[in-house]
Amino acid sequence: MNNIRLILLFSPKESENAMKKRVYTLYRVSTKGQVEKDDIPMQKEACRNFAESQGWEIVKEFSEKGVSGFKKSAKERDELQKIQQAAMEGKFDILLVFMFDRLGRRDDETPFIVEWFTKQGIEVWSVNEGQQRFDTHVDKLMNYIRYWQASGESLKTSVRTRTRLEQLTGEGHYTGGTVAFGYKRVRLGRVNKKNQEVCDIVVDEAEAEIVRLIFHKYVYEGYGAQKLSHYLYEQGVVGRNNKNIPNTSIVRMIKNKGYTGYLINGAVETECPQLRIIEPELFEQAQELRQARTCERGGTSLGTSSKALLTGLVYCGHCGNRLSLTSSGRTHTYADGHTVKEVRPRYSCFYKIRHPGDCDGQSGYGVSKLDSIVEEVVRQIFAQFREVSRKKLLESVKNNDAARIQKKIKKIQKDLEAKQKELDDLKAETILVIRGVSALDKELLGTLVAEAREALETLEKQLVQAQEEYEEATKTAKRSNYICNELFTWADVYDTANHDERRAILQQFIKEIRVRKDYEISITLNASFNQVEQLKSVSIYDGAEIFEEISEKGA
Repeated sequence: MNNIRLILLFSPKESENAMKKRVYTLYRVSTKGQVEKDDIPMQKEACRNFAESQGWEIVKEFSEKGVSGFKKSAKERDELQKIQQAAMEGKFDILLVFMFDRLGRRDDETPFIVEWFTKQGIEVWSVNEGQQRFDTHVDKLMNYIRYWQASGESLKTSVRTRTRLEQLTGEGHYTGGTVAFGYKRVRLGRVNKKNQEVCDIVVDEAEAEIVRLIFHKYVYEGYGAQKLSHYLYEQGVVGRNNKNIPNTSIVRMIKNKGYTGYLINGAVETECPQLRIIEPELFEQAQELRQARTCERGGTSLGTSSKALLTGLVYCGHCGNRLSLTSSGRTHTYADGHTVKEVRPRYSCFYKIRHPGDCDGQSGYGVSKLDSIVEEVVRQIFAQFREVSRKKLLESVKNNDAARIQKKIKKIQKDLEAKQKELDDLKAETILVIRGVSALDKELLGTLVAEAREALETLEKQLVQAQEEYEEATKTAKRSNYICNELFTWADVYDTANHDERRAILQQFIKEIRVRKDYEISITLNASFNQVEQLKSVSIYDGAEIFEEISEKGA
């Protein structure tokens, strides 16, 4: 029999590849600073070198940028969800991270996620800390302690950073970011902990004058943001980029409370009188006007070139459609032969013009006549105000809701403290469960922790809602006082105000005017000024009587 020698030829490399373990990697950075300097490449290099040293093959890499391992749960992290799905499908053998805290920092969740991977047959490794095992109770305990420490460090770091920035803001120091128009960065000799000189902000008087002009035109002359942008351009006023100041920038200026002398960092507001560019009263007036324009009139600018006082306020009392400002002209020839073209502005009902059978009102109403009727109503209202005791009226509009809501907030805070203690006690019980010496089993403890956390979240939502209610109640009380003062001011200045100023006052004071045939009118004041009705309680003024009287005059 011939000897047969079988020779198998194979590549050592192929044999090596067949034996290599498949690796998934996860890289994560959470802070803005880490994202900007991009720590991901460093983690990648470390993981790739480690895998090569172990003879492993990286088959897929996952990156999370700007994702907090403390604030976000596993269910909210898309990349981690993809890795878990791949683990269930058996697509890899090892999950490798730079450090274990890249998997997460939540002490009540992350250690159990790591344990979940090991139960799927996946080895969990860290470049710096080696393999994470769950062979004994000691392994489980150490695992839990590791993430407990990571969770605590994350929380402390977050609190320290936030507290320091809030502290600096509270001390009246600029903490960085874009500097609003009207201010500039300066170095005043202040240094940080690293002994590096840092900037503060001061009023830039040249820009501040522009800010004051914008607010004055916006509030007292009826200019809208678009008209202000054109006006500033025509006057040669430009922004920092030597281009015209767009209407969007002007809107941001109008909304910027910082101009009243505040440094604002999130929820922290610190009064800094040296940074005041405009008075708080003017700012509040601008907000009232902005709300009226954007919400109630769909953003219609009050600063029109027309001499009509009531543009945008007049509605047909028959069909309900808003009347448009139009004009008609006729040529008048005098005895000497010269001619003059007369322009007559009118509030016109275009619905009546287009659908004469569907609206039984007039097609139009003379601007001069309707404006004079409404002005007579307003002047009589303001005359009544001048006879009212300001102190008595302000007392009549006080709001006591704030005190009631404050009591509610204190109760919720007390309940929150109790529930937080309960949750902390349950977390401490987790160690005993891991050691197998607790009276509770893992499932029951998990249920209790979930219920406590849910109750805590509910209380936190209730607290936020109550705090919002309190803020709104205090704003309402403050706003009521402000509005009454506003009404008294208007009453004093209306008769001597120019046309544009009177128009701006009427646009804020009146919500809508309904006009019917023969100039029968009804006037609805803005909801903000319902304090007018409260004058009835002191038996000084009955607005309805005046409206009825003027309506009859119009008829």
